[in-house]
Formats: sequence, C-alpha cells, structure tokens
Amino acid sequence: APSPAAEGGKIAVLIVDGQNGHDWKATTPVIKEMLERTGKFTVDVLTSPPALPRNADDAAKKANQEAWTKFKPDFTKYQVVLSNYCGQAWPEETQKAFEKFVADGGGFVAYHFAIAAFREWDAFNQMIGMGWKPAAFGEGLALDDSGKEVRRAKGEGAAGSHGAAHPFEIIVRDKDHPIMKGLPAKWMHISDELYGSLRGPAKDMHVLCTAFSVKDNDKQKAGTGMHEPMAWTVPFGKGRVYVCVLGHAVPETTAPDTTILLQRGTEWAATGKVTIPAPADLK
Repeated sequence: APSPAAEGGKIAVLIVDGQNGHDWKATTPVIKEMLERTGKFTVDVLTSPPALPRNADDAAKKANQEAWTKFKPDFTKYQVVLSNYCGQAWPEETQKAFEKFVADGGGFVAYHFAIAAFREWDAFNQMIGMGWKPAAFGEGLALDDSGKEVRRAKGEGAAGSHGAAHPFEIIVRDKDHPIMKGLPAKWMHISDELYGSLRGPAKDMHVLCTAFSVKDNDKQKAGTGMHEPMAWTVPFGKGRVYVCVLGHAVPETTAPDTTILLQRGTEWAATGKVTIPAPADLK
C-alpha cells in the first residue's frame, strides 16, 4: 500500500541523484524548490556514491563497493520517487525494493536523462516505457501528422538521440488527463534538447504531449520527421509512472512549462489526482 503522507498531509517525495551525464548538482535543488513551493510536498534528496573513475585503484574500488552496500533507501517512507540519476547499477536488493515500492502503489517520476539509465534492469525499462537506448534495445513509439501512434521496429533506424538545442512547440495529446487539464492546446518551449527515437518495451504508454522533430533542418540534424513524446505515463502494478524528458539544465528545467509538468506529474504519480492549478501565463 502507498505509504502515509508526510506531515500536514503533504506528499513525501524522494529525489535520487548522484550520478548523471547532466548537472544533477544544479538541477536537483531547483526541482526540490519547485515542488516545495506548491505547498503540497516535502522533499528529501538521496545522493548515491560517486561514479568510480576508470583508472581507480583497488582501494578506491573497495571503498566504492562498500559505499554501494549502504545504498538502501527505505522507499516505503515516500509516496513518490523522482529520478535525476543515470549511472552505475543500483544493488540488486535496492532494485527489488524499488520494484516492490512501485508495484505496490508508489509513484515514480523519471526526469530527462534518467531514462538513459539501467539497460540491464528489465523492470525499470518496463516502468519508463522507453528510454535513451540503442535501436537494438527495443521498439519505439511516436505520432504521425494525423496523431496516430506509429511503432518503430526493434533494431531498425536510429537510437535515442537529439540534435542541437532549439525552441520547439509542445502539442497536448490528452487534454483531459489530470496532468494536462487546463493547459493550452499547444505552446512554445524554450531552447532544449528534443529527444527522439527513444527505445524500450514501449508497452502501455499513454502519451500526454509531443514535439515535432524536424528532419534535416539547420537546427536539428538528428530529427526524425515525427511527433516525439515529451511526457507520458505507464502503469506498473498498482503504481503510476510519469516520464518528462524536457529539462536539460537549470534554464530548461525551470521554464514555466517544464515546472508545471514536473509539479503536476509528481502529484499525479503519488496520488492519481492533480490539485495544482494550471498557470495562467503558459503560451
């Protein structure tokens, strides 16, 4: 069963960071602040042991292993876990505890490059639907101009990718979903990485919004010519998973649209409902 709410009926959130090809030291604090300022969340941060350098000596390897054996968060103290993590595999015991947490009704939010993590962890890849993985890793999902879902075959075409950062339009695909309700039908997102050709099991994905990945224009050499999912949900057991791939660094993450999508998505993953109002100024 989901864990009890934190004090004052607030939703207890755990952000996990510590390794990421992106600047987690800068983005975790702004995500924590944007959640807390709604008045609806209490936020703890768990930072993993640092990545082991390639040239590490035996003593460093041993210290790293020992640090990882202590990486055993009690997920049951929280209603939702938000990942800003992409790095070494978690210990198997921690993976199993996390799977149980979500399957039993806990929420999970995967933010931006967190979807590149854990190629070997099947349950994680099932949870996120698709991630920043090679073409051989799995299928893909995008929308065509008519809004119809088109599946990419495993092993065919590009791997997860993005071209040069540029501003792009977000198109809402389910205006009645609690996360999207009251938001404009479309709006402009600031210059950011437009993820495309993501790969995974891509099962039970519910696409909330997309961005058109322009093929071969000056800004977007890695474009796909398809409407690529920017936010989506996936059920996992009794749990709710929400993925938002917007938000490369602090400016992109604190943009008004990324902010509301992370705030509302975290509330929804925790409770299945959204009480955070739509901002009046999104356009």
